[in-house]
Parts: sequence; C-alpha cells; structure tokens
Amino acid sequence: MTPFRLRHLPLDTLREHVIFIHEHALRTGDLGLHPLDRARVFGVDSKTGKQREITGVLNVCSDGLLEADEIGVSEEAFHDLGLAEGAAVGASFAVAPASVDLVRAKLRGKRLRREDFDAILTDVATRRYSRVELSMFVLGCAFEKFDLAELTDYTRAMIATGEQLTFDGRVVADKHCIGGVPGNRTTMIVVPILAELGLKIPKTSSRAITSPAGTGDTMGVLADVALSAERLYRVVEEVGGCIAWGGALELAPADDILITVERPMEIDTEAQMVASILAKKKTAGATHVLIDIPVGSSAKVKTPELAERVATLFKAVGEQIGLRLEIVTTQAFGPVGYGIGPRLEALDVLSVLRCESGAPADLREKSLMLAGRLLEMTGIEPASRGYEAARRTLDSGAALRRFDQIVDAQGRREMPPEARWRRDFAAGQAGRITQIDCWQISRVAKRAGAPSNASAGVKLYKSVGDTLMQGEPIFEIHAESETQLQTALEYSNSARQLILYK
Repeated sequence: MTPFRLRHLPLDTLREHVIFIHEHALRTGDLGLHPLDRARVFGVDSKTGKQREITGVLNVCSDGLLEADEIGVSEEAFHDLGLAEGAAVGASFAVAPASVDLVRAKLRGKRLRREDFDAILTDVATRRYSRVELSMFVLGCAFEKFDLAELTDYTRAMIATGEQLTFDGRVVADKHCIGGVPGNRTTMIVVPILAELGLKIPKTSSRAITSPAGTGDTMGVLADVALSAERLYRVVEEVGGCIAWGGALELAPADDILITVERPMEIDTEAQMVASILAKKKTAGATHVLIDIPVGSSAKVKTPELAERVATLFKAVGEQIGLRLEIVTTQAFGPVGYGIGPRLEALDVLSVLRCESGAPADLREKSLMLAGRLLEMTGIEPASRGYEAARRTLDSGAALRRFDQIVDAQGRREMPPEARWRRDFAAGQAGRITQIDCWQISRVAKRAGAPSNASAGVKLYKSVGDTLMQGEPIFEIHAESETQLQTALEYSNSARQLILYK
C-alpha cells in the first residue's frame, strides 16, 4: 500500500478523531474508502519501533488543505496517534467496535451488565466511537431506564476508564451542585473557606454542558484550570485545595467524551447525571461529598418529590462505590448572584470574597450554608457550628487570602475585559418579581455568546423579591458582537414568562 505523509491539522473536533484525505487519493488509489467511513491510520514510531494507530471518521477535501499524498488528522487524533509530522502512514477501512452491538441492544431495551459497560466505555474512552454511535449510546441510556444494579455497574465502569487520584489523610472533602441554576458559583467560595480551616479539598469541576458557564469556565477566567495530576497534587499540598477542570486529568474520560454529545442534544437524565457526578467524585479521591440539589419549576429538579428520588439514587449508588454522601436541597426561584456567564460570575465571586457591600447576598449565604454543612459532615466543627465558623473565615478576609493563594498556585490569569456590546432589557410591566426562569435566562446568556466568549452573558439588576416599575431595566446583555447581542435581545423579547410578577 502506498504510504502517505502525516499532516497535523490544528482543528478542535471536540475529542473526536477526524481524518482528512485528498479526493484525488480516493479516486485514483486502492483504499476502498468513502466519505464518512470509519478509517484506520497507522504507522511505525521511528523512536520506539512500535506500531501506532488510531481510528476515526473520514472526511474528504479538495485542493488547498492537503496534498494528494498527505493524510491530515485533527488535534486530538494527532496527539493520540503519537507520530511526528511528516511520518509515513497508511490508511485502511476500519470495522465498527463489537461493543456497538451492545449499544443497539440497549436501544432495544436490553439490560446491560458490568462487562457490557466496560466494553462500551473502553471503546468510548479510546475514541473508537463516531459521533453517531456516541449519540446512540446517550439516547439508549436516556430512553431505557437503569435499575439500581445497572446504574451502579455503569458508574463503576465509568470510574474504571481513567486514572484515580489518591490523597493522604482520612478525609478528603468535595461538593457538587447538580446544576440547572445559573450563577450558582458557590464552589469558588466554599473551597477557600474549607482549605483555610484545614480540610483538604481537591475540587475538580466541569465546563458548561448545557449552561452558560460551569465552575471550570468561571474559575478559568482567573486562573489556569487545566492542571495535570502532578500539578494538582502540588497545588493541594501547597495551599490545601484547588478548583481545577476535571477534563484535563483523564478522570472518567469516557464521561467527558459523552458530554460532547450530551451538550448539543441538551440531554442530562437522572441516571446519567448520578453516574457522571459520582464517577468524577470517586476518581478525584473524595471520601466525603456534599450534593446540592436545587429545586424549582425552572430548575433541573422541579418538585420536592423528584428531589427525594434523585437524592435516594445518589445515596444508593454512593454507598455501593464507597463514598459518604450528604444531600442538601435548596430552593431555586431564579439565578444565584447577579452574573450569568464566566466573567460576570467571577466578578460576583470576588465581590463576596472581598465582603463588598454590594456583593450578592444569596450567593454569600448559600456558600456559607454549604461550607458549614461540610465542616460539620467532616467533623471539623460540631453540629450547628459550621455556618458560624465559615462566616468568621469569610468576614475576616482569610478566605480571600486563601483564594488568592489557590489562584497563584494554579497560575493567575488576567481578567478578560468587559464585553464590547451591552444593552439593557426593560420590564414590560410593574410589579414584584416572583420568579426568573432559570432555563430561559440561561438561553439568553448562551445566545449572547457564553460560555465560548468569557465576557458574554447577562448581568441582573433585579433579583427575585425585588419590585420594579414598567420600563425599568431588569438585566443587561453582554456580547462580543452586535449580531449576538441582537440574537439575545430577540430571544429575551420572545421568551414567554421569562420573568414572573406578582
């Protein structure tokens, strides 16, 4: 077979292996490949003499991107192939992984076993699945409900796909909010409080899945969050805690890949959520985990009854995999804080840590409550004393100093500038705000460009419980382009019951 020259194409394909070949090579060669086929690229590492290969989805280009004797691979594929630019490589048709048949069985309603999940998630983690096959699996898990044993097997298989961090000490604390409430950046306040009071808290967080920002996005505007395991250990040893992006650590990597299709599909079922969160907590080395379940008509969990069911599921699976969990349910009538979007949320966090007079009270109080519960849960403070210990640590400035130490240890970044395009959105009627729809206000921020643009989002002037006059501004949209600003404004105007009044 005629060899090709390997070409590195710096294209971010969201962790999918994508292969590019010139149309001339398909027409005149003997590859037997067609566009969108699963293809195999292989070659010998000149340094080790070992065979290296990847599989990926084949795309065809014309003149300009590649020469006829070149094969191009995307960023992730080039990294995983591990061969030098210009290396001699071959290409051939690749059959689908055998585990895809298990995915089809799940779509037909079959109950899968631990070994089935091991096979599927191993192939997912090694990028053998196409985007279509990943979507099949996500939909199969969404439509065909898991029983407890199956969900536990799925979670354990997810844990087994990657590395697991281990820390010295009997207690390693962690917290997680299941999401659905914009601006809810309590982690960035809780972590420095707990670290200052002697708890070890290596917090790994996600980037946004279906929201305008995740904790990883918001912390990322202030500090480097893509820490290697070695750097993470060093940071935690130095300052007691960190706020890192879990995707850089290869902790439960199959989950990170599945998220790339869950995000555009906006699918986040109870079972997938429980497996994803608990797998990440377990692989991050946590022993004691506090789970925050916000409840509200526009949150992920809409009723107390559903919250109880989700809490029961968390506790049952957590017990099976050796985690001590406590669950707290919180009310969600609207966003927490004033900012929605990475930069705006970071400003809220800094305002609370600095104890500024205009800091969002709801973000401050919720952070103190969660920090207090973790202090009591881990035995650092006796029952009913955790909140007061957390408050003293925040009000004294100790939490801010510890946060600055964490930022410096991870690698401080300069705060991005304010978005260039900003426009107020005014109230259509007078009254007292009883609810701000979490899902719809998140959509406004996403249409403005969050989280891809860190400065984009929504800045609230009013919160639930505030009164306002007709025509008075409720929030300000921040965008980096006039088009995104206009798109967000149009959505705000068309969204029914975005703001509810009394």
